[in-house]
Amino acid sequence: MHIGCPTEIKPQEFRVGLTPNAAREAVAHGHKVTVQTGAGLGAGFDDASYVAAGAAIAASAADVFATADMIVKVKEPQANERKMLREGQLLFTYLHLAPDPAQTHDLLESGCTAIAYETVTDAQGGLPLLAPMSEVAGKLAPQVGAWTLQKANGGRGVLMGGVPGVGPARVVVIGGGVVGTHAARVAAGMGADVTVLDRSLPRMRYLDDVFGGLFKTSFASAGNTAELVAEADMVVGAVLIPGAAAPKLVTRAQLGTMKPGAAIVDVAIDQGGCFETSKATTHDDPIYEVDGIMHYCVANMPGAVARTSTIALGNATMPFMLALADKGWRQACADDPHLLEGLNVHAGQLTYYAVGKALGIDVLAPALALKQ
Repeated sequence: MHIGCPTEIKPQEFRVGLTPNAAREAVAHGHKVTVQTGAGLGAGFDDASYVAAGAAIAASAADVFATADMIVKVKEPQANERKMLREGQLLFTYLHLAPDPAQTHDLLESGCTAIAYETVTDAQGGLPLLAPMSEVAGKLAPQVGAWTLQKANGGRGVLMGGVPGVGPARVVVIGGGVVGTHAARVAAGMGADVTVLDRSLPRMRYLDDVFGGLFKTSFASAGNTAELVAEADMVVGAVLIPGAAAPKLVTRAQLGTMKPGAAIVDVAIDQGGCFETSKATTHDDPIYEVDGIMHYCVANMPGAVARTSTIALGNATMPFMLALADKGWRQACADDPHLLEGLNVHAGQLTYYAVGKALGIDVLAPALALKQ
């Protein structure tokens, strides 16, 4: 198979879909790899490192899209990239289709087959290709939230850990999954007073058993959520429903109950965000204010630490990428039902139920798509 990796063009996106190590593995499996010139520079990988791994270097994204059987990326294809996709081509990347009808329409029109990192599952019910970036985004959330809280940036002027005689910042993390756990650990490590909200009692027991003295847990009822959000200096949105639009858990009206200058960090913004007032921002212009509350809603947070993120993502995606290349997508998905869960689009049809429900589009069962 001919595997192509273009340069990411989303604003301030420095990650790359294929590391030199992944390229080396693919070449060793007998595949051809083409990487767009400069694609890895943001993550610290120059063209020479790809050439040393056995890859070819292409001058443009158009050259990559025109010749590759499988496109491997990080972020969802942007509008001009979607125009270069073709019928029968395989796309392997993050998609986040539920809040993005324009991208969904373009992928359906292209006739390509698209497998989304964020909906591939594992035997434990986890999301192995989302988890590395969730870990990164979770650890970044208190860091960027602390920056947002600084007075010069519009925030309350509260120090996360406080000082002797002055209490620490109060941080509320909504969601106790991978993002929430890492956010809570880092926020607590910065000295903040942290509470994690979740609806799963087994998950809260786990967090209490493992991190008992580090942060608190609370049941995510509407009343508890409203009360804790009103008291918070920082609220981290860390709720995920795989493949679906994120639920809106904090309304605009609730902003009026919050402390002026409090910070919201919406890590769920890729799936539409879990605050009613959330809208995607970029690293160029990351924060905005609504009703006196500062919002940090960067849709590609891990891109800020591109080298760590690229290597972590590459470690997770490489076995799946090799299976797709070695066997072809049909056989690879037939052999691995967890990889089949990643199939979102095939030959003009949507194949992921949660996306279809969010966008009002009919869905073809993935198992049927294998037979087409």
